[in-house]
Amino acid sequence: MSDLNDIRVFLTVAREHSFVAAARQLSMTAPTVTRAVSALEDRLGVQLLLRTTRQVSLTSAGAVYAARIAPLLDQFEDVAEAVRAEEGHSAGLIRLNVPLSLGQRILPDVISAMRAENPGISVSLTLTDRFIDIVSGDFDLAIRISEPPRDKSTIWRKICPVTRVLVASPGYLAANGTPQSPDDLNAGACIAYDEEALSETWELTNGAKTRKVHAGRGLAGNNGEVIARLAENGEGVALLPQFIVADAIAAGSLKRILDDWRPPDLWLTLYYPPYDKLPMRVSTFSDVFETYVTATRPI
Repeated sequence: MSDLNDIRVFLTVAREHSFVAAARQLSMTAPTVTRAVSALEDRLGVQLLLRTTRQVSLTSAGAVYAARIAPLLDQFEDVAEAVRAEEGHSAGLIRLNVPLSLGQRILPDVISAMRAENPGISVSLTLTDRFIDIVSGDFDLAIRISEPPRDKSTIWRKICPVTRVLVASPGYLAANGTPQSPDDLNAGACIAYDEEALSETWELTNGAKTRKVHAGRGLAGNNGEVIARLAENGEGVALLPQFIVADAIAAGSLKRILDDWRPPDLWLTLYYPPYDKLPMRVSTFSDVFETYVTATRPI
């Protein structure tokens, strides 16, 4: 089995172009990763990687070996997965990509619940609010809060709608007045929530009436928690998922405004690469996640 482990390590180094990055992803030390690759090179009698001070790259022999061995390793993993599935067991590594606020709030409980029943499953968790390419990013699953999916190259599973609300601090409202319609909003004080931290257009609907507000002239950010705090500090009006601001609303540091004017709901969605069949470990996590969200209603 050491041969297989060394191959896994080599392929991770080749993909990350770094021993340190590979070690971080594999939860190993960099010297251990280096030794594993060296041991594989010794057994094969060829140099697979070129090491420089700037990056690690494949030799021509390494490129040929990686191209041929990766599909074989995938087949080995598929067979092992199928055997475990026959016995009702799930194991292996799941690489997750999750929005920062959502991940901080609910993922620890979801992961612990899953691992309590499936101790053979390990998790590599990356938190980012940026919408990543799940295929090129080499993730098994991404959780997203976004508009309904349109990408036909991936598989998705809708979990539930995510309600957004307009909020501002009592201090801001006392100083600037409580808006009665979107026309009363000061565009320069509307804080944009955008993955590039640039600008955002709020589309608000009240029956047959629709208004668009262009936010981000004064402040913009790519993290909901930070934007909520800015709004609490009196910097302006924010449009955020309700789960991010629920505690602040309950505490009175933020107030909902313009409740008659609603933005489109977003969706909490699980995104997968284009699997022929969902791996059991990924299916197991998905089921635990959906059960947790449905039962506890944290969104």
